[in-house]
Amino acid sequence: MKNPVSNAKIAFWGTPDFAVLVLAALEKRGILPDLVVCAPDAPKGRKLVVTPPPTKVWAIERGIPFIQPTEIKSAEFAQTLASLCPDKGPSANNPSGDRRWDLFIVAAYGKIIPEHILYAPVRKTINVHPSMLPLLRGSSPLQSAILADMRDTGTTIMLLDKEMDHGPLLAQKQATFTEWPVDTETLGRILAQDGGDLIADILPYILDGSAHATEQDHSKATYTKKITKEDGLINLAEDGYDNWLKFNVYKGWPGSFFFIDKDGKQIRVSITDAAYADGVFSPLKAVPEGKSEMAWDEFERGYSNR
Repeated sequence: MKNPVSNAKIAFWGTPDFAVLVLAALEKRGILPDLVVCAPDAPKGRKLVVTPPPTKVWAIERGIPFIQPTEIKSAEFAQTLASLCPDKGPSANNPSGDRRWDLFIVAAYGKIIPEHILYAPVRKTINVHPSMLPLLRGSSPLQSAILADMRDTGTTIMLLDKEMDHGPLLAQKQATFTEWPVDTETLGRILAQDGGDLIADILPYILDGSAHATEQDHSKATYTKKITKEDGLINLAEDGYDNWLKFNVYKGWPGSFFFIDKDGKQIRVSITDAAYADGVFSPLKAVPEGKSEMAWDEFERGYSNR
């Protein structure tokens, strides 16, 4: 029987580094999409330099077509998307050979995809979600898993439907760690790579229609919240391990910080490096508001009246 993956018409929807890691895992298995759909270029960094999303860069490097729609709900966009489907002739799951997408793969695209788009391909749309659904639905499954000390988190491949992280499950894999806790970036890297491998494993069965999808147990669903700048506030008097988890979660953005009184003013202090041992959370480097990074002992000497 002909391999159903060999001439399948696949579009990949994703924007950030997480999506690139999924693509990289697929590429290692010889699977490349025919189109990448990603967010428009956007200002980034302190200087707000307009920057292409990581998946666009990945696509350009490989000569893969890409589009960056500003809106995806209109009939016009649906027509554009259909017109970009390559003509590969008949396939195992599309014997007529008409120009219709076989499958959409979504990984951290960043927008809610409308139902008429989700169901347009022959095998509809699958999604990589970095948790063991129905646990940790929503926008911050990586951060929430670390904060909850959830060492048994993992990756889910699901069919997308119109509700958030609600669709039937196709495959799941619990992650393995050489150390714990990890920071959000590291956890994302592990789960993205697992996600790409899972898709590669089940893709032939998705495309030939033999993949088995299992309804989620919605009664066990848990939900995550959007991370805000204020979430990085840390209380050094609280439990050391909890603070260590928070530091790992918020490393990068929004960062871990606290406030002190200095000369009658409230000063924000960012913790840029820290360690944990024997139940004690120990800041190693700090950046007081308006100052450069300094060692913790230097900070303590200069701000001893806190």
